[in-house]
Formats: sequence, structure tokens, C-alpha cells
Amino acid sequence: MANSTLTKQRSTALRSTVAAKAAMAVTGAILVLFLIAHMYGNLMIFGGQETFDNYSHHLRVLGEPMLPRNGFLWIMRVVLLASVIIHMYSAFTLWSRARRATGGKGSRRYHSSKNRRGVQRTYASFTLRWGGVVIALFVTYHLLHLTANIIAPGGASDSPYERVVNGFQIWWVVLIYLISMLAVGFHLRHGLWSAVQTLGRNKAQRQRAINVVATAVAVVITVGFLIPPFSVLFGLVG
Repeated sequence: MANSTLTKQRSTALRSTVAAKAAMAVTGAILVLFLIAHMYGNLMIFGGQETFDNYSHHLRVLGEPMLPRNGFLWIMRVVLLASVIIHMYSAFTLWSRARRATGGKGSRRYHSSKNRRGVQRTYASFTLRWGGVVIALFVTYHLLHLTANIIAPGGASDSPYERVVNGFQIWWVVLIYLISMLAVGFHLRHGLWSAVQTLGRNKAQRQRAINVVATAVAVVITVGFLIPPFSVLFGLVG
């Protein structure tokens, strides 16, 4: 009987709003760390074709012989995919509960005299949901282009460097990348602030510092990802 009660309590706790928010915060942190590493890798394009292609090759053989070829990449992909699924599921769960709790009004439950409509919303929080949709669509396109080599704007190539350069020489490809990275930036800005709040570190005296750090991280990652495509587009690389 005691074990049954404990099991039910654990099950209820795992389905709670607090658990969903914590899951979003943790999976979001994993994705941010990946973005930072990915951004760093993208900047290796300035080292030239040999440097960038070697970087891509080493990712495939990382961990050998303890891991099979591409083993590290597949472990990373599984972790990232699980993080994305949990992140999206938690986001949908929280959104659905907020809708039910407010009679379908959702985010209008936050009020502020600073807004003429009486609704407190930052631009980042306003675009958070649709920004996530934009990011999901872009990741699909990005994987088909630079990972699977199925979509090949500018011409297909077995060289990762050439795939990047061929694609970013086209203005509309860079435009898609720009829109997507701006969506990532807004998502990061709000997500980082929200994650710190969820993890209990968003105290009143730290509000300003947290806002500055969240904005700085979002800007650095966004700009870091945008430097390579615009450098290619304007002839600085390639």
C-alpha cells in the first residue's frame, strides 16, 4: 500500500507543471550548449576548405576505436532529438494548461499598467511560440541541406565546405538563414530568462543582471551564426 501511494505521488510529480518547466529548462540548456559548440565549428570556415572539411571529418571519427565511425554523431543526435521532443512536449503541455486555466485567454493573464492594453508581454515572449515553429522548419531544411546533402542550392558536393559556400552565395538562402537566426535569438533571450526563473535563480536583485546575460548570450549566438553566411554572400569567404 505504501509503495503504491509513493508510486502515485511520483507519477503525479512527474506530470506536474513544475516538472514540465524544469524539463524545458534542462533540455533548453542542452540545446544552448549545442548551439555554442555548433557556432564555434561554423566559424572554422574562415580557416579555408581543408580546415573546415577536416573539422567535419573529425566529428565523424571522434571516439574511435571505442566508438564506431559516426558513433559520436549518432549519440549527439539522439540526445538532441530527445531534448527537442521533451522541450516541445513540455512547451505544448504548459501552453495547453495555461489556456484551460485562463478560459482560452492564455498569456492575457499577465497584466501591467505599462501596456495600454493592460497585457504584459515582451516581443520575445510574443514570438516564442511561432519562433519555435520557424526554428523547427529551419532545422529540417538545414539537415536536408548540410547534413543529408539532399537539398543542394548552388550545387551538390561531397565537401561540407563547398556545400556551405555554394548555398550561401544565394541571397534567398541567406535570407532564410537570417530570419531563422533572428527567431533563434528571440527564443534564446526569453528562454534563458525563463529557465533561470524556473530553476529558482531569478531573484529580484538579480533581474537586471539576468536580463543582460540572457540578451548577451542570445546576441553572441545569433551574430556568431550569421557571420559565415554573410561573409560568403559578400565574397569574404569562398
